[in-house]
Amino acid sequence: MKSAVAVDILKERQDFIICNSKEQAGKLKCDKDSVAGSVSQRACVYCGARVVLNPITDAFHIVHGPIGCASYTWDIRGSLSSGAETYRNSFSTDIREQDVIFGGEKKLSSAIDEIMNNFGQDAKKAPKVIFVYATCIIGVIGDDIEAVCKAAERKYNIRVIPVKSPGFAGNKSMGYKAACHALINLMGENKPDEKIEGINFLGDFNLAGEMWILINYLKQIGLKVVSKITGDGTCEEIMQAPKATLNIVQCAGSMTYLAKQMERLYDIPFIKISFFGIEDTKLSLMRIAQAIGNKEIIQKTRQFIYEQEQTVQPKLNYYRSRLKGKKAAIYVGGGFKAISLIKQFNDLGMKTVMVGTQTGKEEDYEMIKNISDVGTVILDDTNPYELEKFILEKGADILVGGVKERPLAYKLGIAFCDHNHERKHPLAGFEGAVNFAKEIDLTINSPVWKLISIVN
Repeated sequence: MKSAVAVDILKERQDFIICNSKEQAGKLKCDKDSVAGSVSQRACVYCGARVVLNPITDAFHIVHGPIGCASYTWDIRGSLSSGAETYRNSFSTDIREQDVIFGGEKKLSSAIDEIMNNFGQDAKKAPKVIFVYATCIIGVIGDDIEAVCKAAERKYNIRVIPVKSPGFAGNKSMGYKAACHALINLMGENKPDEKIEGINFLGDFNLAGEMWILINYLKQIGLKVVSKITGDGTCEEIMQAPKATLNIVQCAGSMTYLAKQMERLYDIPFIKISFFGIEDTKLSLMRIAQAIGNKEIIQKTRQFIYEQEQTVQPKLNYYRSRLKGKKAAIYVGGGFKAISLIKQFNDLGMKTVMVGTQTGKEEDYEMIKNISDVGTVILDDTNPYELEKFILEKGADILVGGVKERPLAYKLGIAFCDHNHERKHPLAGFEGAVNFAKEIDLTINSPVWKLISIVN
């Protein structure tokens, strides 16, 4: 596949891009560190860890590093809480030049003391868990944050958990893994003596309340959620997670590692699911019901799906009539979401002409190749130049991405759909599928694009 699309691309990047072909069996290079010298759309290790842990609503998060690292990822997510709002605060040690020379451990100890002095006296606000994130500079100067955290645990008798996430230590996937280690640290490694009939919901971050919508689905088919990890999660319920009987994994990129660790430590099996789009929502609900193995739940699930489809299909038909034949480009964080989006666009009568991810795995890209059309450009860990080049070459009408991709779409004069952390409206489940179609219609068929073409 290094044929037509390889022109003008850095030599070191060429193996990370393929053009889907039924005749060529080219394999996409992925799950590697970014190429030095090539700007990456991918987030760093620290960002990966922060976005996973930050939605734990009653945890304190101290970013041990420069203040800029604290602002990066602080409260950018549309994660909502049904209880505490502690996670909306941002705490930083504000490391400066002098600390780089003499070390920042005393500053970290002081930051923990300050939190305990300000919040520890109020039973409602008193910290139960403090996560301490190591950033790039901390990795460079070698502060022993584990020792500081252990000393603080002994001093205050609460959990103070280090998150080893220096930005240079790898890529965003390493940050996911660091967050999973911190979660296992919070749960403990002992197998529980008793079990609770119910499931843990891993990898939904309750963007715009999506977790609440999906938990309502599960409740209607007769299932109990033991723990939400991490959207709208609390420290106490996450510590109960080892007692659950099944893990369901929505964000496979960030949470598959945790699910495997929980299977090893606590004997909890897991299944990967996706609630983006009608097809994957139906499939996921049935897979969960079948994994539980209760005939009554399976029957309730079939009935629930039937009723929901009766409600949403007429609404989707309206949008299908307005979107048929349009072309979409996708660049998102994980492979599972990209796969669901391709299916959603197929369902709306649209064609995906370019698709890429920040952290997709080999099996994700194999699936993408199988369900996308011949000629679709598939890329891993891309950069703005490559996105622009393929969007223009393929004539995409819309780019689906996150905050870093929005300016590029508008610069190119095409529609944009935010499918990342910042959005404030739900796109998951049956309601989310209608919201998604409505947003795609509003942006693609906006009159503004005709005005731009007149000006140009």
